[in-house]
Amino acid sequence: MYDIVYLFKGTLVGLMVSVPLGPMGVLVIQRTLHKGALSGFCAGMGAASADCFYAMVAAFGLSFVANTIQTHELLLQVIGGIFLLGMGLKIYFDNPLRQIKQRRSGRVSKRGLLGDYLSLFFLTVSNPIAIVVFMAVFASMAIFGDDPSFAGEMFVVVGVLVGGGVWWYTLAVLVNLFRRKFRLRVLITINKITGMIITVLGAIVILLAFSPVMSKMFY
Repeated sequence: MYDIVYLFKGTLVGLMVSVPLGPMGVLVIQRTLHKGALSGFCAGMGAASADCFYAMVAAFGLSFVANTIQTHELLLQVIGGIFLLGMGLKIYFDNPLRQIKQRRSGRVSKRGLLGDYLSLFFLTVSNPIAIVVFMAVFASMAIFGDDPSFAGEMFVVVGVLVGGGVWWYTLAVLVNLFRRKFRLRVLITINKITGMIITVLGAIVILLAFSPVMSKMFY
């Protein structure tokens, strides 16, 4: 019975950290519009898996991993910013027509889906602030109660993955429902706007990494 409660709590946390439409949400929507619901869902699960990793570090108090992440916080942030820049430029210059033809011919390969998953996984895991977010959420919501157990912590971590998966599946399916109503010109415009947004976000992340003043303004 208590295991189900922990699973439910973890699911709520997973939804809380996934629902805000940040860069990951924009990328999932873009993947869904151009490659279909499955690609969007796989990309979302990459972000959910990274959240699950940080939830595990926060739940089990893996001090070595946490310290390593915090020690290399600047490097991870810069890598994440460069990754965002590259992805934004790629999206901006991508040809939606080629992706649509591949989808209609059923040539969305497993390699392509794995790429969608890994790209958002590494992009999300390169944000070390996530571990602080999970620690704060776990503490403020008293997720583990007064007597934490390994089983309870494990169910919370699994719940985080389930909650993220539920949200990304829902988002991908909803966006996919309206995908056919977009004409090619609209899709090209969405590609350009998405690419510019992701590129700007990448530049901001890199600037924040090297500017303590700007970091205090944003965090």
